[in-house]
Amino acid sequence: MILRNKRAFYEYEIIEKIEAGLSLQGTEVKSIRAGKVNMGDAYARVLRGSFSLLNLHIAPWETANDYDQHDTTRPRLLLMHKREIRKFSHLIEAKGYTLLPLALYFKNGVLKVELGLAKGKNIRDKRQTSLKRDADREMDRARKYRR
Repeated sequence: MILRNKRAFYEYEIIEKIEAGLSLQGTEVKSIRAGKVNMGDAYARVLRGSFSLLNLHIAPWETANDYDQHDTTRPRLLLMHKREIRKFSHLIEAKGYTLLPLALYFKNGVLKVELGLAKGKNIRDKRQTSLKRDADREMDRARKYRR
């Protein structure tokens, strides 16, 4: 696991999850392996018939020259099956959901991104999430000290 988007779980209700590949350049992979990636504002959109990940910030690789450098926030193509693209694009357009990256990780040497079909939470839902998390933490503490 390279990166997990904790903010997405707090601000959105995740309806469904899917795994997709990510089309990258060489210096981008090196920067991701070094942990120089930020997906705080990232989201996926349909561009030219396929999904692209927008606003994923991957820092430039330090030792590469200017010619080999990549653009830090360029749209990155998501590698998905056509039926998945149709299904998720329909849900995004019809019901107003958002497709957010939840995690970045390597699987068998290939970079994967876990995407979540998300619906925005209102303030009341966020408060309930915080209260539930605090209650779970207290129960874990009580179980730990009870032993």
